[in-house]
Amino acid sequence: MAKVITSDEAAAMVNDGDTILVGGFLAVGTPETIVDALVRKNVKNLTLVCNDTGFPDRGVGKMIVNKQFKKVQASHMGTNKETGRQMNAGELEVELNPQGTLAERIRCGGIGLGGFYTPTGLGTPVQEGKEVRVMPGVGGDREMLLEYPIKGKVALLKAFTADKYGNLKYHATARNFNPIMAFAADIVIAEVDNLIDFMDPDEVVTPGVLVDYIVRRGR
Repeated sequence: MAKVITSDEAAAMVNDGDTILVGGFLAVGTPETIVDALVRKNVKNLTLVCNDTGFPDRGVGKMIVNKQFKKVQASHMGTNKETGRQMNAGELEVELNPQGTLAERIRCGGIGLGGFYTPTGLGTPVQEGKEVRVMPGVGGDREMLLEYPIKGKVALLKAFTADKYGNLKYHATARNFNPIMAFAADIVIAEVDNLIDFMDPDEVVTPGVLVDYIVRRGR
């Protein structure tokens, strides 16, 4: 059974130097209440794994503006100019991944795979420093890049509804990266809009066995 805690208690589980996985796509499906608590705590030197860096005033972008990250692993950053400014000034390391590659790296981290090969990124800066191997496949042999899994200490998710057992369901596209991140961290905290006693098993997207703590939105 997941434990209900406050956003400040959730933020207390993140320490300087940790790697955090944060759900969201352009801040949609991002646990804003927990992000605000992390800004208040002012924890530093974090590594962020997220689809993007949101906007300066929304999502994890607020933490970017507060200079709380030493490294970001994301698929793009164009909606937050502060990310680019910090990167160009040498204040922030940014590792850009094709979006599907990022999702698969997180999935591999969650299910215990050692990595995977993909043709995505060949002949681009994504290839730099990576092993290239010719792999057999449909249509003949193809060159592919070796990509390694990603895991974190804490995953911060945003769901629409949770029950007291921690089962989660999401609203529309706010699902995005949240379900796969639930597999890839030591501690999983879900911010939710609604908390009910029991959820219809057919509605469960993320099973409660993966969720350690629940935060009510705005608390």
